[in-house]
Amino acid sequence: MDTRQKIIIAVLMLGTLMGSLDSTIVILAFPTISQSLHADMLSTLWIILIYLLVVAVCTTQLGRLGDIYGRSRMFNTGFGVFTLGSLFCGFSTGIGWLILSRAVQAFGGALMQANSGAIVADTVPVEVRGTAFGYISLGWTSGAMLGIVLGGIITTYVGWEYIFFINIPIGIIATILGFRYVRDNVRTDAHLDVIGMLLLGAALTLVSYAGVDFAGQGLAQTNIITFILGIIAIILFIVYESKIPHPLIDFHTFENRVLRYSVSAAFFLSLGYLSVVFLITMYLQGIRGLSPLYAALLLTPGYIVGSLLSPMMGKFSDRYGARLLATSGAGVLILATFLYLTLQLDTPLWVVLIASGVSGIGSAMFFPSNNSAVMANAPHGSYGSISGILRTVQNIGILGSFVIAITVASASIPRDVAFQVFIGTTSLIGGVSEAFLHGIDASLWASVAIMGIALILSWLRGRSIGHGDRKSRP
Repeated sequence: MDTRQKIIIAVLMLGTLMGSLDSTIVILAFPTISQSLHADMLSTLWIILIYLLVVAVCTTQLGRLGDIYGRSRMFNTGFGVFTLGSLFCGFSTGIGWLILSRAVQAFGGALMQANSGAIVADTVPVEVRGTAFGYISLGWTSGAMLGIVLGGIITTYVGWEYIFFINIPIGIIATILGFRYVRDNVRTDAHLDVIGMLLLGAALTLVSYAGVDFAGQGLAQTNIITFILGIIAIILFIVYESKIPHPLIDFHTFENRVLRYSVSAAFFLSLGYLSVVFLITMYLQGIRGLSPLYAALLLTPGYIVGSLLSPMMGKFSDRYGARLLATSGAGVLILATFLYLTLQLDTPLWVVLIASGVSGIGSAMFFPSNNSAVMANAPHGSYGSISGILRTVQNIGILGSFVIAITVASASIPRDVAFQVFIGTTSLIGGVSEAFLHGIDASLWASVAIMGIALILSWLRGRSIGHGDRKSRP
């Protein structure tokens, strides 16, 4: 890669890092924000849910805007919007304003996410594209790690507002660099699918609300009806998308075998593994009685290992293709989950450190190679749309994992206690701890099954021979 391409990758890494940092830094600040703004726990939970919802619903459409008006222009605008949203978040004086500000922040993050992969495909030669995606994955894992560490430190010693304010100087610098170096002249015809976006948004919102309501109220007529309406909305979305010429998710795109299975594997891995992280956090805080910061630090080896290995794994993907590497990565993540299944009430905490490190290896093996395979098999001229679809299905998986985590917690022990444990404000003792541990184990087995589906789909993509799977064949 030449100097300009390296600068572009650095800016893309920075955008990924900021989005990732904000997804983890908020979790540790939940109790403090709730107390500071005098908000109930259910309302506070929407600080993270609104971010995931906006990103999941808008990403594909914003990728199409990149196809129409220029991917770099949309990406750079996203940096500015994200920075402005961070400013609004920091100055929020009520929970409603903070949730609205998080939506603005998420819109900027979606602009960056939707177009970053397409910019790589436009500017980086195919023979080093896996390496480029490896560095972008490095931005994601580094951001998640920094979010965990900084979230605990800033919330404890400075104030929760500054978990948002730290984005502002970074965002200003990155926006300036982006408009100067990240440029393109690529324009293609694309069409927006507003109705499809609204249907998807309604479906995800209804299902998420049902999960949160179940966590707070238990099984009730309200969350049952809401969940059923969400399923109906999903069915309507699928039917509608299959009948219009320019759908939000073009199912005809997936006639390409490698693309179809790569995107599907990304969805199921996101759906299966993120809930593992949340559940282990609940184990450390609720059962072992650790502080949020100490619990988070035990999970940092995975992020560190993933950060160090992602560029290297991206290079391996360029040389050997995605099938073996990504499938092995899914297997390693399943192995990490099996290690977590050995945790008991008095298990030495070094087991968590080892399992976290193993998960970092698996993530570094799967994501750079899988992303490279997706973009290498995207139809020419639709890189923005395909990048948006990939991000959309991954974000839907992340949202689903979050809902799974709080639902399992609520089904395992008394719901009010479960919700307190989930946000790290209550420790469990005695028999309740043992019952909660059984609930966590049941959810971990479900995660193993979901990631097993991802592993199978990753292998079924077909045989590949290096260079981002351009030589793929069944």
